[in-house]
Amino acid sequence: MFMKLKTTHENTRQSMFKMCLTEVSQLRAREPILNSVLAPLAEAPSLEWMLARHLSAVLHAPGVEIPTLSELFADVLHSHPSIPNAAIADLEAAYDRDPACTSYFHALFNFKGFQAVQAHRIAHHLLKDGRAELASWLANRVSLVLGPDIHPAASIGRGLLLDHGAGVVIGETTVIDDNVSIMQNVTLGGTGNEVGDRHPKIAQGVLIGTGAKVLGNVTIGAMSKVAAGSVVLKNVPPNATVAGIPAKVVRWHRASQMPSQRMDQQI
Repeated sequence: MFMKLKTTHENTRQSMFKMCLTEVSQLRAREPILNSVLAPLAEAPSLEWMLARHLSAVLHAPGVEIPTLSELFADVLHSHPSIPNAAIADLEAAYDRDPACTSYFHALFNFKGFQAVQAHRIAHHLLKDGRAELASWLANRVSLVLGPDIHPAASIGRGLLLDHGAGVVIGETTVIDDNVSIMQNVTLGGTGNEVGDRHPKIAQGVLIGTGAKVLGNVTIGAMSKVAAGSVVLKNVPPNATVAGIPAKVVRWHRASQMPSQRMDQQI
C-alpha cells in the first residue's frame, strides 16, 4: 500500500527528478514486466528528458519514430523552461488534490490528463514558434491517444489538474489561469455563431465540475465553482458557485476559499 509522503512546494526541478528516478528504480524491481517501458526513463539525464521520452512513447505514430519525437519534445522543453516548471506545478496539483495519486511519478507515468496538458504545452510553443502544422498534428495525437481535445493556441497556466481528462474539450481562444481544476467531460467551447475571441476565460482557483459546459467568450471569476452538469452562458462573478441550465449563482463563499484546491463538489 502506498503512503503519501508530503514535500514542500519549494521542490526544485532536480529534487523532483531525483524522487521520480528513485520510484522508477523501485517500480522496475517490483514489476519486471514494465522494464522495457521504464528503462528509458531510468536512463534519462533530467526531468525534461524523462518527460520527453515518456510522452514520445505514449504519442508516437506509424512513421514517426519514438527517438525522433523524443528529441523534438526535449528540444522544446529545454528551449522553454516555463514548460517543465509548469509540469512540476501540475504534478503537485495532482498529488495534492487527487486522492488516487500516490506519488509525483505515478501522475507522470499514468495520468492521461497530466500527459495531455504537458503535450499541449509543447504544441502551444511549437505554434508560437511558427510550426503550426506540427502543433496541430501533435494536438490531434493527444486527442486520439489520450482523449482531451485541446487546441494548441489555448493558453493554460500552472497548477492545472485535468482530472481523468476523458471528454475534455478546450477551444482555441480559451485562457486558463493558474491553479484550476477541471473534471471529466468538460467543454470550454464556443457557441457556434461567433468568430475571433470566442472561448471562455477561467480565472485562478476555479473548479469546473464533471460534464459542465462553458460556452462563448465568458469569464469565470476567481475562486468560483461551476457545478457538475451546468451550462454557463454568461459571466460568473468571483467567489460564487453556479449551477443549472443555464447556470445561475446558487451560493457565495469566502474569498479565502479556493474551490480548485478543496475539490468539494457540493453546491
